[in-house]
Amino acid sequence: MKRPQSITFRLTLFFSTASTVVLIVIGYWVGVAVEMHFEEQDRHELEGKLALIRHTLSKAHSPNDLENVAQRLEDALVGHHGLSISVVGPDRRLLFASPDAALLAPLLEKQSGFDASKSSGAVVWSQDGQVYRGIVAAAATAIPGVAPATAALALNIGHHLDFLAAFRKSLWLAVAIGILLTALLGWIAARRGLAPVRDMAQVARGISASRLENRLTLDSVPVELVELALGFNDMLARLEDSFRRLSDFSSDLAHELRTPISNLMTQTQVALSKARSADEYREVLYSNLEEYDRIARMIGDMLFLAKADNGLIVPHSEPVNLAEEVRQLFDFYEALSEEQGVRLALAGEGGIQGDRLMLRRALGNLLSNAIRHTSRNGMIEVRIDQPAPGEIRLTIENPGETIPPEHLPRLFDRFYRVDASRHRSHEGAGLGLAITRSIVEAHGGKIAVTSGEGQTRFEILFPTRG
Repeated sequence: MKRPQSITFRLTLFFSTASTVVLIVIGYWVGVAVEMHFEEQDRHELEGKLALIRHTLSKAHSPNDLENVAQRLEDALVGHHGLSISVVGPDRRLLFASPDAALLAPLLEKQSGFDASKSSGAVVWSQDGQVYRGIVAAAATAIPGVAPATAALALNIGHHLDFLAAFRKSLWLAVAIGILLTALLGWIAARRGLAPVRDMAQVARGISASRLENRLTLDSVPVELVELALGFNDMLARLEDSFRRLSDFSSDLAHELRTPISNLMTQTQVALSKARSADEYREVLYSNLEEYDRIARMIGDMLFLAKADNGLIVPHSEPVNLAEEVRQLFDFYEALSEEQGVRLALAGEGGIQGDRLMLRRALGNLLSNAIRHTSRNGMIEVRIDQPAPGEIRLTIENPGETIPPEHLPRLFDRFYRVDASRHRSHEGAGLGLAITRSIVEAHGGKIAVTSGEGQTRFEILFPTRG
């Protein structure tokens, strides 16, 4: 597959192409403007000399006055180098001719038969290696009944053409240099403009499991890339948090498995240290079975969470009366609550569409957790209400030790405990709240926890369906 061109190359190419088009258009326009300027200059000079000839002939009132026209024109046109003039009278008699008037023959041939009452357009022609621009026009006298004379004028424009050729050469050389400079400046601008992107790439190359603290500094990032830099930093923050959680999870998992396995090894080694009776071996096996059961439950919970993380948990949809499920859980935990000296209370009614067994497991986790952490003679209150149309809220609130704020965001993490010193076999593997959150989210709900002033409250918000 063809590798796409770099952004620097594409920006440079675009900038260079645009600059090339602009410079070529400007160069062409300047060249045409200078050429038109010289044409206009030549036209004004020819028209000025034609006006002088017409003024001179207008003073001729008789045929005798025509004899003096040549001297008058010669005196008036002295010092005008490169100008060729021929004036022919109405009877085809030559009234005036400059020394190089012979070169006007091609002009007169091209304009033969022209309307003497009008001026011809400018004509350009070459002769003997020189280039001329000329006009033919009528010049009337003051003699009654006499037709106008014909004046032919031409300018040697070779020096203008030489200047234009040199100017165009310099102009297009300047355009070529300008194109190269703009291409270079475009490349430099693109490189400097994309420097923050290279900084991001440099930071990305330095990312590893042990170096996730690197961040992009926004001070040097252009306004157009601030959103990208913020998104990149947010991604790094999420990666850092995910790696930290994964590291904690691996550590906690190893610790959780180490305890029952160590118990199994110790009990087995003690049992094998000397000969024992069948009853003693049976007792050891029963003890080992408890540890195996604990490991099996832990693995089952972890598999459930793994499926939930990958969207493989699809709840069975059926009508679930939340109040009825809570009452059944109250009956189930009645012995435990009486042992702890805790009272249970329910207020409100409500139902949703969901998986009855999953919801019972989630509510059971919350209720057993509340019983364990409720102060003696305290009351656990379960409330069900409808805060808004299409929503059902279930709240479990219990008195007890306040959970520090820094622990609340991680309370639903796997294997996480507020007090790591508590005996793990007493509190379980620490997966109950993580499983509860997965079940709630699988039903499209949300769960949150708050704690303060000796009260801890778990709040679940379910959407009502069907």
